[in-house]
Amino acid sequence: MTKTYRIGQIVPSSNITMETEIPAMLTARQLIRPERFTFHSSRMRMKTVSKDELAAMDAESDRCALELSDAAVHVMGYACLVAIMSMGPGYHRESQRRLRSRTEENGSDTPVVTSAGALVDALGVMKAKRVVVVAPYMKPLTEMVVDYIRQEGIEVVDYRALEIPNNLDVARHDPANLPEIVAGLDYSDVDAIVLSACVQMPSLAAVSKVEAITGKPVVTAAIATTYAMLKALDLEPVVPGAGALLSGAY
Repeated sequence: MTKTYRIGQIVPSSNITMETEIPAMLTARQLIRPERFTFHSSRMRMKTVSKDELAAMDAESDRCALELSDAAVHVMGYACLVAIMSMGPGYHRESQRRLRSRTEENGSDTPVVTSAGALVDALGVMKAKRVVVVAPYMKPLTEMVVDYIRQEGIEVVDYRALEIPNNLDVARHDPANLPEIVAGLDYSDVDAIVLSACVQMPSLAAVSKVEAITGKPVVTAAIATTYAMLKALDLEPVVPGAGALLSGAY
């Protein structure tokens, strides 16, 4: 009998991409594997990507975890990489532990992944020690993200901050621009390309093209989160057309 998994997402109120790219990947997986998925979200208020607004938003994540555990979802993903990384080095571990404890208190024991932790872990799975990063944030926040990745033992050789302050404008960024943006980075000696260190900036449509042009494995925060969710569900982490990490090689 085919099993259906309930996917929970804790998302910023202005995020409209995570609820399209994660379902797109897991729906594509249904073409090659029997498992089925439904999608459920709880939202935290955030419109402008600033450190103060991100901190206020993160304070709402416990409520979201409780709400999603009411629905007995099988896994939860915290879908805002920069909110976690702006809270200080290694914060994804604290967030994941705390939110899971909220679900336990509510009579559930739901695995929680964060897009920040998922990206760091994915680079470890891919044995990527040197990377380049593309992010939509203003430069100070992008540098915070870069420092967070470096604190996890990964060298960021080069990066590009697109400096888009409004979160809805981030969602409007055309992924067709990403290959040219990557072309301006020094990626010749890296192990992987982080095409989007943000779950709001659309990137899935550009992943295969950037891999073909550069010859490098490409990962995004959304792809890493999907990989982490599938692993948490003890399912094979494969999705067609979603880059090296979900190709079945890892």
